[in-house]
Amino acid sequence: MNKKLLSRFLAIPAFAFLLVSCVAEKDFDNSAFETVPPENVSSAPAEAPVPAGDVYRAKFETSQGDFVIEVHPEWAPRGAAQFKKLIEEGVFDEARFFRVVPGFMVQFGIPGDPKVSAEWRNKTIPDDPVIESNTRGMVSFATSGPNSRTSQVFITYGNHGKQGAQLDSQGFSPFGKVIEGMDIVDSINSEYGETPDQGQIQQQGNAYLNENFPKLDYIKKATILPEEVETAESADSAAKTSE
Repeated sequence: MNKKLLSRFLAIPAFAFLLVSCVAEKDFDNSAFETVPPENVSSAPAEAPVPAGDVYRAKFETSQGDFVIEVHPEWAPRGAAQFKKLIEEGVFDEARFFRVVPGFMVQFGIPGDPKVSAEWRNKTIPDDPVIESNTRGMVSFATSGPNSRTSQVFITYGNHGKQGAQLDSQGFSPFGKVIEGMDIVDSINSEYGETPDQGQIQQQGNAYLNENFPKLDYIKKATILPEEVETAESADSAAKTSE
């Protein structure tokens, strides 16, 4: 793999993105990432720790079907709180899965409305320590360097191994995991790969994507599930535990 290609990373000035290369696990090299943080990013972590909240589940209705993410604030409290706020404010609704790298990850979180995108661009949060590994089905925020998480997240496709370990070492801290519908996540259209230009998405939103990448899958609506609602997978797991 060309190291020059790998050296491209998650950001262009004032934007936060995760750039990954479609490579086999044995060839994966995450050490060459370069970052340009948003203007208001501080290099110092927050002074006060954020207490972990309750575990919650979020349902994503997409053009391919539905999947459910279970969020664990004890893994990454700041990330979990930011993710919940993004869902409650409808930031993910109509957002496209604009970067899909088979065998590695799928990324989303740039709002379809450029005005909303501009509003969230610099709503950065401090880093969380990496507690869980970026293994298959785990959900983490994309970054453009230290303390730069905003609205973009990615779901990991890959299994255990070098990819997850290197993502961990780069500070990507998982805050949740897909617990239902991973087959839906696997089926998200990957034909455009990493081609969509993130700067254009930020500036033009879905107008740019619909014109140039009309077959991108997208999120119809994301919602926080009531506590009493159990997913099929969690209910089955509870039943097996009680046997």
